[in-house]
Amino acid sequence: MRNAECGMGLFIYLCLMKIRIGTRGSALALWQAHHTQAELQKIGVESELVIIKTQGDQIQHLGFDKMEGKGFFTKEIEDALLQGDVHVAVHSMKDLSTQQPEDLVVAAVSYREDPADWLLVRPESFDAGKPFRLREGAVVGTSAARRKAQITEYRPDVHVHDLRGNVPTRVDKLREGQYDAIFVAGAGIHRLQLELTDLKVLPLLPREFVPAPAQGVLAWQTHRNDHNTRNIFLKLHHPQVAACTNVERGLLRLLDGGCQLPFGAYCERDANGHYHAFAACVLEGEMRRASLSQSTNFGMADRLLALLG
Repeated sequence: MRNAECGMGLFIYLCLMKIRIGTRGSALALWQAHHTQAELQKIGVESELVIIKTQGDQIQHLGFDKMEGKGFFTKEIEDALLQGDVHVAVHSMKDLSTQQPEDLVVAAVSYREDPADWLLVRPESFDAGKPFRLREGAVVGTSAARRKAQITEYRPDVHVHDLRGNVPTRVDKLREGQYDAIFVAGAGIHRLQLELTDLKVLPLLPREFVPAPAQGVLAWQTHRNDHNTRNIFLKLHHPQVAACTNVERGLLRLLDGGCQLPFGAYCERDANGHYHAFAACVLEGEMRRASLSQSTNFGMADRLLALLG
């Protein structure tokens, strides 16, 4: 009887309430929010968007390594969630700190889009005979410490310059000739369906050029005590994706890292259910890499940390 009453309560909640979704206003963030709306619609839940500006949106002239604190793209949305202005926050999970406010939880995670970093290269800067197909001394745009560390490990001759802005803006800056090449997340290109036929596109293997933890995954964050909304999003949850992102974010948590840390982690599950994890991190001024395979994901983050030394 108790379960029936809970189910009826949730049904009434769904009928009477619109889920308010907190989101940033960039093209990619809005894609994520509209995707969330579409997923909710499939289970009969109506929703509306609440656009919120974050620190990362407002400060465009500094690279992440020059900005103070963590949660550049999430804090203001989390504040709205804590204040009850929205029911759920939709984040790119790679932007979400592993140390959430005490009253907030990740209720569910999405499917995983392409986790790889892509290098977009201007045709005149393309050199098929060199690593990353970049001409000698190329100017590469990125504000991610992780990408800066890995490209200079492989190509110490390139010049890395900060690059900020949403994905279309960054691509426009490349086309204008401000850079020879830029890094983008493949997930963003797929989701926005950007036209790139005038550029050379190099998808990078995530086992080798290690992406940000949880890259390509959306996180749906709710208030801990909002059990109705949490139950709704459990219907959208992808547990096998979470099993991999838990390893990646677990290692990030152990390293106490944020956007400023030159660190990447990637975990995948093969057809036999085995897990394969890869990490790259600058520790004590040195790039270190580690990889590990196990039949379960249990303890992988701790073992990767030990391998990184």
